[in-house]
Amino acid sequence: MLAPHTAVPDPPAAPTLERGAIGTGDLVFFVVAAAAPLTVMAGAAPVALGMAGPAVPLGYLSAGLLLIVFAAGFTAMSRHVRNAGAFSAYIGRGLGRPAGAGAAYVALLAYNALEVGLLAAFGHFTAGAFTDLTGVRVAWWVWALGGLVAIGVLGYLRVTLSAKVLGAALVLEVLVLLVLEAGILAHGGGPAGPDLTVLAPAHLAAPGTGGMFVLAIGAFVGFEATALYAEETRDAARAVPRATCLAVAFLALFYTLTTWLIISAYGADRVQDLARGPGGTDLFFTAATRFVGPWAADTMRFLLVTSAFAATLAFHNAATRYGYALGREGLLPRRLGTVAARTRAPAVAVLAQSACALVTVAVTATAGADPYTVTFLWTSGTGIVGVMVLQALAAAAVFGFFRGDRRGLPRWRVVAAPLVACAGLTALTVLVCRNFTLLTGASSGVNAALLVPLPAVGAAGIALALRIRRRDRTAYARLTTVDGDRD
Repeated sequence: MLAPHTAVPDPPAAPTLERGAIGTGDLVFFVVAAAAPLTVMAGAAPVALGMAGPAVPLGYLSAGLLLIVFAAGFTAMSRHVRNAGAFSAYIGRGLGRPAGAGAAYVALLAYNALEVGLLAAFGHFTAGAFTDLTGVRVAWWVWALGGLVAIGVLGYLRVTLSAKVLGAALVLEVLVLLVLEAGILAHGGGPAGPDLTVLAPAHLAAPGTGGMFVLAIGAFVGFEATALYAEETRDAARAVPRATCLAVAFLALFYTLTTWLIISAYGADRVQDLARGPGGTDLFFTAATRFVGPWAADTMRFLLVTSAFAATLAFHNAATRYGYALGREGLLPRRLGTVAARTRAPAVAVLAQSACALVTVAVTATAGADPYTVTFLWTSGTGIVGVMVLQALAAAAVFGFFRGDRRGLPRWRVVAAPLVACAGLTALTVLVCRNFTLLTGASSGVNAALLVPLPAVGAAGIALALRIRRRDRTAYARLTTVDGDRD
């Protein structure tokens, strides 16, 4: 028996994500690497140019400006909400816990879709680059499996190691695009020189802009991941807003400049037809060979592989944070909400995410489907629409959160900005869904199958939250919140 005054020691606290491990620079690397500038430009921009031609630079700029408005309100909540669930936590605080739980399920599906699609694209790009360099053909899925193992290991190790890998890949891919831009300018900017008429707003009325906006908004997907790492960030109240705004502004300007110069290089009157024709997907590589030299095109092909790898790693880390948050809150098996004691990484969520990616690679390979035009484009479409819906809801949640008390913040930031962003993102989401086939190239039945899971899982999350509220008020109160993020 214990002596009357013997103190019973408290059980050791379960390990959590590593606090203070990430700085502002690391956050920027996570966000911009997730956006994958080289993959977006060399891999996706030619598709956008084929859809909308000269409208593309203004499309990227317009999307960036709208997302900067969104970020103004979104980051205003970062000092009040620090949760690895990010979107779900913000929406839960502003629109109610059931809405937050539904958003969490949508976010998990969207980020998983983006990660598995990028993994297939990584395998596709790597197989092509290896064949070009050696003449030896290795199946894309072999490279995808190798990438999956490497990403799983990095996801299991300390988050700071992922930041270093992403930072190195990001610097190299941005540099090679800057070299291409310098080469175009050094040769006079193309047949007629730099063409400023490309930025005329009238171009946005051209056919095909709806599909182009899928890719334009998709080019920024991942910038909101700064909030995902708030629990692991030093001085999150300052670092998250700063990193978010820096990342969005950089991407908007970089995408606009790069696509403008590519259009100038080929000519605004020719670029759309060239992008649609044979070899259209090689627009950037052809320009690199012409304006810089064959070495630049070869370097770009190699760095396209590292860019796709970096983006896959970034979305893998983002998806595992959502899995961790949902497990911790009881919206998924609680094992997902645990971390490895040594690395402080969400180890079980990493394994679950890796298993999901493995299944996708296996199904694609077994079915003989194209890893780029089917797996990558189809899953990216689902992921991009899911994130756009979450952004619109998060903007509404910012308004709801600050409606009764602006907490000393200016009205434009917590009232006007979120309302404008919500309206703009809602309109773009509708436009994207109406033009979804331009991205996927699939039938209406396939497009419906790609989009229906988003509202379905959202409704499931809401229903589960309501069930928890009826059964366990204490557990319900913990949904979309963690210690330290309450006012």
